[in-house]
Amino acid sequence: AEKHAGVSCVTASVDDIQFQETARVGQVITIKAKVTRAFSTSMEVRGAFPCSYSAHRCILYRVEEEFLRFYIQNLYSDSQISIKVTVQDMFTGIEKLISVAFSTFVAKPVGKEKIHLKPVTLLTEQDHVEHNLASERRKVRLQHEDTFNNLMKESSKFDDPVCDEEEGTVSTRGTAVQSIELVLPPHANHHGNTFGGQIMAWMETVATISASRLCWAHPFLKSVDMFKFRGPSTVGDRLVFNAIVNNTFQTCVEVGVRVEAFDCQEWSKGRGRHINSAFLIYNAVDDKGELITFPRIKPISKDEYRRYWGAVARKRIRLGRKYVISHKEEVPLLIHWDISKQIKIYTLEEHDVVSVWVEKHVESPAHLAYHLLSDFTKRPLWDPHCMSCEVIDWVSEDDQIYYITCPTVNGDKPKDLVILVSRRKPLKDGNTYTVAVKSVTLPSVPPSPQYIRSDIICAGFLIRPVDSSSCTVSYFNQISASILPYFAGNLGGWSKSIEEAAASCIRFIESTTMDGFASTF
Repeated sequence: AEKHAGVSCVTASVDDIQFQETARVGQVITIKAKVTRAFSTSMEVRGAFPCSYSAHRCILYRVEEEFLRFYIQNLYSDSQISIKVTVQDMFTGIEKLISVAFSTFVAKPVGKEKIHLKPVTLLTEQDHVEHNLASERRKVRLQHEDTFNNLMKESSKFDDPVCDEEEGTVSTRGTAVQSIELVLPPHANHHGNTFGGQIMAWMETVATISASRLCWAHPFLKSVDMFKFRGPSTVGDRLVFNAIVNNTFQTCVEVGVRVEAFDCQEWSKGRGRHINSAFLIYNAVDDKGELITFPRIKPISKDEYRRYWGAVARKRIRLGRKYVISHKEEVPLLIHWDISKQIKIYTLEEHDVVSVWVEKHVESPAHLAYHLLSDFTKRPLWDPHCMSCEVIDWVSEDDQIYYITCPTVNGDKPKDLVILVSRRKPLKDGNTYTVAVKSVTLPSVPPSPQYIRSDIICAGFLIRPVDSSSCTVSYFNQISASILPYFAGNLGGWSKSIEEAAASCIRFIESTTMDGFASTF
């Protein structure tokens, strides 16, 4: 960052850091950083980390050293920097990617003159891709606080997360850990401030102890949530670290860490400075190397509820953000992140696949909903993501092939799909109706230069009767990269297009009377 700016730079924020591999003693770690984009007020630095768990702390330290050369704040100029970390085994020669991270740095002006950063020279196609993605990451970064606050307002309308009689739930009070560190000269950078990486390493130590108190096993760090440095600390400061478990999500646990700095006078008065807060996500394994399922959390106090729902909101934001910027996470997760009287929405992560499940209650008979939803020519009447839909091949009475066109998203060309829709009635009354959807290839319908050919991996509806006049409709979609733009905003919390489409679907079904249905079919 300093090489690009020509002046001293400091770290403003760090995006999510996700560890894909671990590094061992004796292996070689390579860290590469470059400026991906310079803005009038900030820059992004990109980096990637290859290494093993035992080297996470070292990597956090070294990566932060790279980060600390470029950040943006107030009137300072800023840029975005990418950091890539890899690890190589010297005996086998195999190199693996540990992590890719992005940090925002601010250039410190000399005197009162404001610094204007020169643009980054783009030499390759990958440079152009990273340059464009840097802008998207910046948008997400700037709206993060508003998105989080909105999700927390939504959570205040939810029911209690767990029932008192539910077995296996635990309190987080026993996971609280405090640690105090004295900042010495080796802990400071060339500006005289404490290394951000050193602070992160201390945070990881206390967070690891907190997580271990919940599972009584050896947890390992999988990711660090995006965070900002609120203020500096210097040599001689006492840093107080307070960590506690916020929530669990099946095989992962979130630990929150708050850091306060005290100089000598502040220490004697007991009034410190809040310089950082971070949220670290851990897995843990048993003696056989299998992932441990963490117990569910039972919040009791008002603060515990705040931390519980805060973790849910951050998980939702993290899920949307990582798919926007092409990050991957291996942790399976089923999380219920929105609910109303009629609509429930869930997301499920399995390895590098994310799926969405929308469940809605409809005041119409199941057989009516089944026939309306299985006829995709009617989908443009209620689905804003579908512009047109026509049957291009009639395989059988219950299997048709459709050609669908979709609207533009983010300024790209409109998308089109060729899909097979198969519908099946239940063998017995009261059982579930099924509508299955999958993309197919037809030589008679080749890709058109006017559209981006997209695909549906696996999707469909399940319609289950509740009584003679109502039913529950569930929609499932295993999200492919081509249709991700239509879902990313919902996953991240800054759009409600899924809820709006589901509500439109309910209105469409409920407004169709039996007489109208009979005249149509």
